[in-house]
Amino acid sequence: MNFTLRNFRREDFEILWRIDQQCFPPRVAYSRLELATYIRRKGSFTLVAEVSAANHDEPVAETSGGETVRPKIAGFIVAESGRRGIGHIISIDVLGAARRSGIGSKLLAAAEDRLRSIPCHSIVLETAVDNASALAFYKRHGYHVMKTIPRYYSNGVDAFVMEKDLARPAEADAADHT
Repeated sequence: MNFTLRNFRREDFEILWRIDQQCFPPRVAYSRLELATYIRRKGSFTLVAEVSAANHDEPVAETSGGETVRPKIAGFIVAESGRRGIGHIISIDVLGAARRSGIGSKLLAAAEDRLRSIPCHSIVLETAVDNASALAFYKRHGYHVMKTIPRYYSNGVDAFVMEKDLARPAEADAADHT
């Protein structure tokens, strides 16, 4: 799947919200207001993975009315730089049909690079303890579990707080997982 990364544009919002609704269960997915707030928050940025128009097998997103759309956007990441040089991944969403194509890895790497340039020395994120695919993805990219937050999500599920040292060379992370 051919795709490019770019910065968020206001007209992307509705598609990003639909993607988030499709990627996460109810009471975990963000409301429109929550997502808009995170995107606009001071120190935050949003990167979008846009599928090349040449792709005929673009991922499909469903609207709340049940109709399907073929967006050019296959995924996105919202991240922010925090105090004391610690970055935060707020959300990373990739449509199911676009997973395992490298989009999530490229989004994560681009966000890490941007945070590193701010400069942030580490990055944190939260993920549900029962989300095995997300845990494997983040561990593959050099993140490790720091702690558990009980009932973090509104549906009562606990979250792992995961962290990555951005000063550590990426090659070291890859070597740890071979």
